[in-house]
Amino acid sequence: MNHDAREHHRRSIRLREYDYSQSGAYFVTVCVQNRQSMFGKVTNARMMLNEAGRIVERESLKTPAVRPQVQLDEFVVMPNHFHGTIIIRNDHGIVGATRRVAPTMKRPAGPMGGSVGAMMAQFKSTATKRIRALGHSGFAWQRNYYEHIVRDEDSLNRIREYILTNPLRWDLDRENPEPKGEDDFDRWLASFGTGPKGVYGRSASIRT
Repeated sequence: MNHDAREHHRRSIRLREYDYSQSGAYFVTVCVQNRQSMFGKVTNARMMLNEAGRIVERESLKTPAVRPQVQLDEFVVMPNHFHGTIIIRNDHGIVGATRRVAPTMKRPAGPMGGSVGAMMAQFKSTATKRIRALGHSGFAWQRNYYEHIVRDEDSLNRIREYILTNPLRWDLDRENPEPKGEDDFDRWLASFGTGPKGVYGRSASIRT
């Protein structure tokens, strides 16, 4: 399926009426528009960041300071995308990481304040402005993002291992414009019914 077809077959994989501001752990992915490699390249199974990639890395590392309720776990900046696990805390501690059924509520239009959607929109907006300031005036992220609710500690550890070894697996990465195969991790993630299939959960629109 070509890029245009993938764009037209997007669908939201987010759970309807799920409160994404509650405590819990989430695996998130954001990708550069058209899967363009903007952040560097993988050389000898190592990710070599360029200045745009270092901007994304720095913005990621700022997460705990900018958003005190959020703990940044493992993350990686790849040539055309970012993977990370984030943990949202509330006054009662971290409870969502081991839940299978989460409380739901009627959600207003757009991401709720403090939610995963709001955080991703802010992250993307800030990184976009700074990357464009380097001279990449046409830089843009894909409009949406992908998220997966981490069910339990075993899932969290498997996701962490995937993130840490992502440069080693670049040849099998589904975001690689010329992959040489399929990664077992993608098949595992798809088994939950929420695995990325060239589509991403919705994020807020970004003003730049």
